[in-house]
Amino acid sequence: MTARVGIPCSLLYFLYYPTWKTFFNELGAQVIPSGNTTREMLDLGVKEALADACVPIKLYFGHVQALIGRVDYLFIPRVVCLNKETTYCPKFLGLPDMIRHSFKKIPPLIDVRIDVREGCNALAKAYQQAGLVLGATRGAIALACRKAMAVERRFFSLLQEGWQPLEAMQILNTGIRPQKQKGRLVFAVLGYPYLVYDQYISVGLLGRLKKMGVEVITVENLPPRALYRQNDHLDKRLFWTLGDLVLRAAHYFFRHTRIDGIIHLTAFGCGPDSLVGKFLEMAAHEHQTVPFMSLSIDEHSGEAGIATRLEAFVDMVCRKKEVCL
Repeated sequence: MTARVGIPCSLLYFLYYPTWKTFFNELGAQVIPSGNTTREMLDLGVKEALADACVPIKLYFGHVQALIGRVDYLFIPRVVCLNKETTYCPKFLGLPDMIRHSFKKIPPLIDVRIDVREGCNALAKAYQQAGLVLGATRGAIALACRKAMAVERRFFSLLQEGWQPLEAMQILNTGIRPQKQKGRLVFAVLGYPYLVYDQYISVGLLGRLKKMGVEVITVENLPPRALYRQNDHLDKRLFWTLGDLVLRAAHYFFRHTRIDGIIHLTAFGCGPDSLVGKFLEMAAHEHQTVPFMSLSIDEHSGEAGIATRLEAFVDMVCRKKEVCL
């Protein structure tokens, strides 16, 4: 019988789902995603998660709940470090434990630890452990891992071409590239991928901007080399991986004259963002020629408030740039 592996469509799903899906499919498993975020998922997550958890974690709990009873395994890796320098949020590190102790009846977790600081083969070993849970041979696991890494390279190449993760996933599945629409304004949208690209929790931020004639560039659209050269004026890198990337991208965009405005999307109650947000405000103060706005969202955020602020910001930039959309 084919094993069914469930993958919650939240957190690192937006960056690594093609990799994970390819890996498990190559081992003969059926991958079942939890699907697009809904109000019901968020309500379930709020009910099950700790009260002081940020909204992305609460949402992840809701996606897990949506998979219970539908799959044989849940893939919830303990992602610690992927670049040998910075680590992910502590809640990422403890995610398998939080899930395991919050739900009474859940399928077995594939909760391999991924920390590339443990050696040059650490990533391959993590995937090997995941494959062994499904009873695959080491040879089959090695082949599946190579194919998954090849898909990951193609996926990130599409992101750097300017596609958003969901668009890149569609291109990988169909091979068809939709026509891009140029906007009269170009905004950089900064934030963690699980906030920016989740259409429900972000209240359709990217879609709203595109409807207003704004072309959007995000952190994931930038080449790694460009990001690595930023923040040279800071004493050291930020400790948290995603926060470090957001700050580096901000400095890149502030120095990039093609950007008409920058929006920072953050989650209320996010610990790392309390520091990142302050650094962004300092950078915005140093580059006052680039309009900057910060949007904070939580489980109570409504469409009307977000839409009003976006429209006002776009209108302000239009008047400043003397552009009529």
